Amino acid sequence: IIPPPLDAASFAPRAADGAPLALADGPASVLLHAEDAAMRDLRQVHLIHSELHEQLGEQGFAVGPGQMGENITTRGIDILGLPTNAVLHLGATAAIRVTGLRNPCGQLNGLQAGLMKACITQDGAGNVTERRAGVMAVVVSGGEVRPGDAIVVELPDGSAEPLRPV
Repeated sequence: IIPPPLDAASFAPRAADGAPLALADGPASVLLHAEDAAMRDLRQVHLIHSELHEQLGEQGFAVGPGQMGENITTRGIDILGLPTNAVLHLGATAAIRVTGLRNPCGQLNGLQAGLMKACITQDGAGNVTERRAGVMAVVVSGGEVRPGDAIVVELPDGSAEPLRPV
């Protein structure tokens, strides 16, 4: 996947023609394309759990699917608790491999003041102890992902490595 350009007004990914990309709970579908392994980085696809949008809403933030830069919005899966290299099967043929936690950045504050801080938890010394801004993944196999498609989680073999920021 080549990341689409961002819309400065909403921080949402946009297609080359300026149209918003569809999300898991949006009105259309997303096409995922596998790239040559040498072209991959760890941040091809950004997923956020819709439960985060709800939590942020309870804190007074008005954010919805796609506004925080995610390509896919999930529901009912503890994506932050997945191990590194878990594979998510989306739709009939698409699959992505989870590579790590999204590290919230200051661009979130451009969407709404204080949003970045709302996506992290810090200890008394100011060290980040939890990141809640979703996970990053790479495409394993391409395919069309439609709103409402089931997501099947395939855990990696062997010992599970916790997600780290990427």
